[in-house]
Amino acid sequence: MKLLLVEDERRMAEAVAEVLRQEHYDVDVCYDGESGLDAILSGVYDAVILDVMLPKRDGLSVIRAVRRENLRTPVLMLTVKSELTDKVNGLDAGADDYLTKPFMVEELLARVRALCRRNAPAADGRLCAGDVTLDTGTATLACTSTGQEIRLGEKELHLMEYLITKQGSIVPREKLALKVWGYENDAEYNNVEVYISFTRKKLAFIGSKMEIKAIRGLGYEFRERQ
Repeated sequence: MKLLLVEDERRMAEAVAEVLRQEHYDVDVCYDGESGLDAILSGVYDAVILDVMLPKRDGLSVIRAVRRENLRTPVLMLTVKSELTDKVNGLDAGADDYLTKPFMVEELLARVRALCRRNAPAADGRLCAGDVTLDTGTATLACTSTGQEIRLGEKELHLMEYLITKQGSIVPREKLALKVWGYENDAEYNNVEVYISFTRKKLAFIGSKMEIKAIRGLGYEFRERQ
């Protein structure tokens, strides 16, 4: 699961991010509301932890802007305020849950798990599109038409997971790079096409009718071969 933490207290942000990474979440961090909003609008995150009191743009205006774009990414809001009206304002703005500082790590993790379940694969960890089935637990890509299957590498798994969930939509190259490699990783970002090529070869190996189609100037679409 890919998470975004938007928190301006850097020491706290680093500590929370480390706790989440130890729980095997892929975490990016932003330290102000403007950069946080830009990151959320990329649409690559499974859930967001968003502080209310932020420089440049406060958390409430961030979540309102996100919801105006019809982006339903689950958001957990953090604040030092505990009055009922503050919680109501956060939820009315579009937050899915609310946690008051200071908080126990166990409670934060429980809230995050609850948010992530909303975007999780099926209970058995499988994603399906056309004649392709992806087992996210074993990183196995299988074809129901041929009965063939193959194991994917880590990056290939994340690529296929995202493309399957966006089946029928064109995924911009930049958004795919952010989803799989995160921010501030230009070297990996430049390898998107390489990993797309690797994944296409594995789709061909299992004999699938599905393909990763490059749409010139727009991105990639996972669809049935035409």
